[in-house]
Amino acid sequence: MSRSCSRYAVVFGAVLTLVCAGSAREAFARKQYMDEFKAMYVKADGSDAEKALAAEVETAKCNVCHVGSVKKDRNIYGNALAERLDKNDKDAEKIKKVLGEVAALSSDPAKTGVPTFGDLITQGKLPVGK
Repeated sequence: MSRSCSRYAVVFGAVLTLVCAGSAREAFARKQYMDEFKAMYVKADGSDAEKALAAEVETAKCNVCHVGSVKKDRNIYGNALAERLDKNDKDAEKIKKVLGEVAALSSDPAKTGVPTFGDLITQGKLPVGK
């Protein structure tokens, strides 16, 4: 009997391992993107607007680009970045270039006369769009 129980325990353990491994979700947030964003825009000891942005980024964390806690859900800024960056892009120069391109985009393409993402950043606000 002990041999039979041992087999069941091994099989159960293997099945449990497979279930746990299969349920892991891919993270869509990319550390290198946030690192480059901070390097370009976040200056905690700068002007009042730069300090305000630093505080906003520290509070928002992943929600600079994402909405809620499900990382595949992006805000308008995150979508603009995702259209230009592949999940495997790790080249700092390419990421900086894309951050600059996206900064020039309207924070609400459906409206005219709204600030660009870069304007919002310069004002010390998160580039989450309207």
